[in-house]
Amino acid sequence: MQPALQRSEQFILGGDVDRSGPVTLSQLRALPASRQAASGAHAQVGASLWSVLDRAGLQIDASRRNDLLNRYVLVTGSDGRKVVFSLGELSPHFGNRQGLVAYADAVDGVLSPLPDKGLLQIRATGDLQDGRLVAWPARVDVRSSASTVPEQGDVVSNAVRVSGAVRRPGTFDLAALKALPAVTRTVGADTYVGVSLWHLLNTTLGLAAGQPLGMYVVASGSDGQKAVVSIGEIDPAAGNQSVLVAYQVNGVPIDVDGFARLVVPNDARKSRHVSSLMALEMFVARP
Repeated sequence: MQPALQRSEQFILGGDVDRSGPVTLSQLRALPASRQAASGAHAQVGASLWSVLDRAGLQIDASRRNDLLNRYVLVTGSDGRKVVFSLGELSPHFGNRQGLVAYADAVDGVLSPLPDKGLLQIRATGDLQDGRLVAWPARVDVRSSASTVPEQGDVVSNAVRVSGAVRRPGTFDLAALKALPAVTRTVGADTYVGVSLWHLLNTTLGLAAGQPLGMYVVASGSDGQKAVVSIGEIDPAAGNQSVLVAYQVNGVPIDVDGFARLVVPNDARKSRHVSSLMALEMFVARP
């Protein structure tokens, strides 16, 4: 077994990347430096988590539509703590919340080692609290989602089935969605009405017991499109992203491409907007 100091200076990158293996402090310092505000006058400096993954070469299946969006990143701490990011969340082309692999503390422009919590920390970008901060990271794994929902071709959905790691799985048609609290979000020139994904999963159905920040949901459309959303993205105490299951746009029902659509308002592109939404599968992430 390696001593703790050696573990704190590196982590293992694995899964669906071309170049797996140890990522060391010196390798991180060779990447472009990013800065992220911390408490008070402090900031943390490091390499973006996205740049670490990009440097390693993400394995994407070009034969599958937007395959990158059907993948997640699992960060495991040396204490066993697990935190999930979706690749869509991290990618500069979509969510652009790239995460940070921090290796220094900055106060008034002066850099010093991170205090108390390990020589390396992996943390989310833009989260309201530090729930998705992993000190002493041991592993970072890139994986495809565990979704098993098949493509349905030209079938237009008229209900969304929610399954997996929820306490009360169920199926929601238009009437069932409209019976839940409605929220409105504007995305560019479009105004959507629907149900908060967080409210649906956490309040209506109940997340299964465990570590919620180590979980993710896969939205599947009948045309085979899939998009991963990490629970940390939508948790109000973490990413607080207002992702919707929308059933109305600009005052009229969504009825051209199915009755409901996943809408991720703050993404730079609409690729995680899953039309003809037919399934939401909840998973506990596995390395």
